[in-house]
Amino acid sequence: MCGIIGVAKRRGNAVAEVLEGLKRLEYRGYDSAGLSVLSGGAIATVKRGGRVSGLEEGAAALSGGVAIGHTRWATHGEPSDQNAHPHTSGAFSIVHNGIIENFAELKAELLADGAEFLSQTDSEVIVKLIDKYYKGDALSAVAKAVERLKGSYALAVLCRDFDGIIAVKYKSPVVVGFSESGVTLCSDVPALPAEVTSVCVPEDGDFAVITAQSARFYNSSLTPVMRVRRPVFLDQFNSGLGCYAHYMIKEIHETQRTVRETCEGFFRTVDVKRLSEYVRGADRIIMTGCGTAYNAGLAARRFFSDRCGVFCQVEIASELRYFPPRVTPATLVLAISQSGETADTVEAVQELKKAGARVVAVTNCGYSAITRVAHMVVPVCAGAEVCVAATKSYTGQLAALYLISKLSCDVFDAQSELLSVCPRIGEVVKGAERAKEIAALCAQSKAVFFLGRGIDYAVAVEASLKLKEVSYVFSDGYPAGELKHGTLALVDENTLSVFVICDEALAEKCLNAASQIASRKGKVAVITCLDGVAEKLKGTATVWKIPDSPLNLSPFSSAVALQLVAYHAAIILGRDPDKPRNLAKSVTVE
Repeated sequence: MCGIIGVAKRRGNAVAEVLEGLKRLEYRGYDSAGLSVLSGGAIATVKRGGRVSGLEEGAAALSGGVAIGHTRWATHGEPSDQNAHPHTSGAFSIVHNGIIENFAELKAELLADGAEFLSQTDSEVIVKLIDKYYKGDALSAVAKAVERLKGSYALAVLCRDFDGIIAVKYKSPVVVGFSESGVTLCSDVPALPAEVTSVCVPEDGDFAVITAQSARFYNSSLTPVMRVRRPVFLDQFNSGLGCYAHYMIKEIHETQRTVRETCEGFFRTVDVKRLSEYVRGADRIIMTGCGTAYNAGLAARRFFSDRCGVFCQVEIASELRYFPPRVTPATLVLAISQSGETADTVEAVQELKKAGARVVAVTNCGYSAITRVAHMVVPVCAGAEVCVAATKSYTGQLAALYLISKLSCDVFDAQSELLSVCPRIGEVVKGAERAKEIAALCAQSKAVFFLGRGIDYAVAVEASLKLKEVSYVFSDGYPAGELKHGTLALVDENTLSVFVICDEALAEKCLNAASQIASRKGKVAVITCLDGVAEKLKGTATVWKIPDSPLNLSPFSSAVALQLVAYHAAIILGRDPDKPRNLAKSVTVE
């Protein structure tokens, strides 16, 4: 789960552009970073453990028209200067995103041939193999090397004898962008420079030979192939922090816009008639994703069970890919992924598609692996989300899933219903003081339990994930009805239980659970849109009363409130909410 970038410029210094690209890519990994530049037939490299900013002093002395860069999330070998990319051998320098499953046997073979290794990474074997096979034709050497690899890889390769970059893609994301100043390859569209006007998305097994003037594509047999260039508009991706201290809080404030634009994108780009036939003809609906995307499916299950009259299940993609259920041509699979590159989700839905199911991708990235698998794509119009912890993309996923669920009745009603949540979200984001009050309780607790029932339970699970991601406070999302089946044993004066109570039919049962916790000296906080709940808990719990909302729309407000709690808990504890330790934005390896 690393970020790679390569730049070939017609004029000027590619190093500066690579460095800026690495800053935009840092959400993909920030254990270490590095870059190599080709100048005058020689390759110069600078790399450091730590953040991209650590490269700036060393990079200031480098200049050249062709350069590659990398920001790392470690899979093999600890974060360090030695394990940072690029890796160099002989005439070559490479950066790699992915994982090489057979690197140990390849490394043993190379060691037996006399090769010397400077790192503990799986990636260094790639550059050693390329150098081993090099006989004057760089593309041929790269092709012979990747034939030996098992796993996933996106590679950008410099050769001192070629004034350009050779890129390879297999099960890891790469896009190639074109502008008047040259050609750029990158892991993600949002990290491309703003002047890029069009992109190509290579297919698995493709090679790209990139110069400042052009990019030529070849398939795995090195036969030239054509890849479609699509227009791209990057203004929305490069707006920076503005007046906000962190991307997380900025992106929470962009939630209202995300809901509106997801509604607009749905009716502008989706074949509503065809998707309606999928929904109405479904014998079963399977939603799958990982992390926050899976949690969005948990909440959306209520949408479908209420509206579609068809069995709906939600599966964790990392489990589903190994234990796929039986499907039919009438089974509808909703594949949810912010990046569209989540390896487990892509692999899982590929298996279900092969078995005959219809696949609809719900994603924030239109040019991604999951969109190439799916029969249809429903866009989540969140724009770039830089913070590792998903906020506005979660709400955008809820909006897209809500619209799909309403295809069984009147989807145009759904548009007005969703737009009505925007002012409610606006009221919630003004509640910073209430969020800080609950966040302070979280920061003081040894553990935090998020509890709810029905759709509130789904929100509780996502709230728990957000808190542990950005504050490192242990938390768990739990059905309130299961409290007495284990979790109550953990409650004491050093724990906090946060209830989400927006379902009036189940409110009294949740209040009983809150009373049981309070009687055991546990601290209690409540997020509710119900006046009666707020009144009953006055003086006995910390209560944040959020705007009234229909039950199925309540997650749009309650989830945002709990995102704010997580953000402020991180700030209180001195954590960086944008770049939590050990995590990266796009999980493109198992």
